[in-house]
Amino acid sequence: MSAEKILQYGVRVLIIFMILPVHEFAHAFAAKKFGDRTAESMGRLTLNPISHIDIFGAICLVLTGFGWAKPVPVNPNRFKNYKLGSVITALAGPLSNVIVGYIGFVILKIIVYTAGMGLSDTLYYIKIILSYFIIINLSLAVFNLLPIPPLDGSRILTTFLPLKYQWKIQEYQMYISIVFIVIIFSGILDTPLNFLMNLLYKCIDFLTLWVDLIFG
Repeated sequence: MSAEKILQYGVRVLIIFMILPVHEFAHAFAAKKFGDRTAESMGRLTLNPISHIDIFGAICLVLTGFGWAKPVPVNPNRFKNYKLGSVITALAGPLSNVIVGYIGFVILKIIVYTAGMGLSDTLYYIKIILSYFIIINLSLAVFNLLPIPPLDGSRILTTFLPLKYQWKIQEYQMYISIVFIVIIFSGILDTPLNFLMNLLYKCIDFLTLWVDLIFG
């Protein structure tokens, strides 16, 4: 196995223990702000990875680059504004990945510009690590917005569905999730997910043009 491949898997493990907790914390924090303290009362308003890791989601992330943590428990009936609270709480996790990816992009550009062509071995590997870090964060943002349980996109979708369809999705959620895991490992979604991730990558690149203007 090449050094770059080892680094790629290493970054995926880093994401599991450092970034997935940020993702779930963002959900819990947003829910609390809208009036629902369910996640907080169950110890999920924390950055402790042990509270958030889902074993199957972690395995998927290590093997495929796409994965998830344990969904934060949310009771939208406690929200001051049901629909707005539900949507913002669901979006908070993917948005946290975009923000973290953006910060990584800024740091990467600064390193590249300040080091110029004289990247040391250490900076070279830091560049690779940051590149994987950015890509995985943006991939997680796109992946989690898919409208399929247990992903965040399904919470957004069900918010706007009639109650009878919400109950149907809850009733068959386990079966939907099993089929979804099979699809993920089959690689069927790789092409559309990578296409969407590349679009997001270009958007973040555009939004960090100020770094190019300052250091370029």
